[in-house]
Amino acid sequence: MIFLPFFLIISLVYLVKISSLTSQIQITFIELLTLYGYSVPDIIFYTLPLSFVAALANVLVKLSQDNELIALYALGLKANKVLRPLLLLGLLFSILLASISFLAMPISKQLYKEFKTSKKSEAKLNIVAGKLGQKFGDYYIYVKKNKKDVFQDIVIYNRTKKDVEQFFSSQEGKLNKTNGITSLVLNDGYGYTYTKEKLQQAKYKSLEVFDTTQNRSFHFQDIIAHWSSASTNIIMLHRILFFIFVSLIPLLSVYIVAAFTMINPRYQANRSFLVIFLTTLGLYLTASSLEKWGTFLILLITVMLVAFLGQWLFKKRVAKYF
Repeated sequence: MIFLPFFLIISLVYLVKISSLTSQIQITFIELLTLYGYSVPDIIFYTLPLSFVAALANVLVKLSQDNELIALYALGLKANKVLRPLLLLGLLFSILLASISFLAMPISKQLYKEFKTSKKSEAKLNIVAGKLGQKFGDYYIYVKKNKKDVFQDIVIYNRTKKDVEQFFSSQEGKLNKTNGITSLVLNDGYGYTYTKEKLQQAKYKSLEVFDTTQNRSFHFQDIIAHWSSASTNIIMLHRILFFIFVSLIPLLSVYIVAAFTMINPRYQANRSFLVIFLTTLGLYLTASSLEKWGTFLILLITVMLVAFLGQWLFKKRVAKYF
């Protein structure tokens, strides 16, 4: 019940991002779901740490308010021993997050990019009637009307050189695709070539304008080759640091959250929402800082400091008394 709302909220963000692709390519509902499926590892990766912190805080507060923890203390169970199963659970979640970030996410992101690349090369161009600034290859195109995939009143502009400009106008035209090559066939129109010295005009019965932009082929990398580029790519290196720290959030957050949620309900108030917010905010800000300025040495020091801070807070606020 905690994971699902977070998952749906982050899913909505990704769906909006995917739907924005329709301004570049035409995709069906099934293809939209396919792209969403490629985004699921990312969504789970960003959802799980937040869900774990929230669930941990709620469980410990609930046990405290129902006097379950007090009963365990009365039976001689120390607070540290109560946390051991939760530490094991945090470790398992950290391993799961590391597997998602370093194994699943590289594959899913490459599949996502491959889908976009192939779709852009195969899809029919979205030429919207009445819209300015649309491009067809190296040409700017304006279409007044579009009736059943037949364009009417077309104007095309192209600047081949600094002082050479071309205009084409046509009464009608239609997109044509042959062997993966897209072209625009114009009928009954005029072409103009303008330079400083002269203006040339040509009348044509039929003219075919080809999309001269070359489609970039996508090269799929295996996981080892993907991450090995971090040795020369500083952005990839910082991304690895971010993934490692976020993967460790479930394990690092156990003592921090427990320090403020393993309470005596008679004397201490329930501040679980504040604990969840500040804990996740602090840990994610730390992860973002590592992504911008971090090194492996800084990562190691940061993890040790966070772990020490959590244990110090837990001993001072909980283990000292229970």
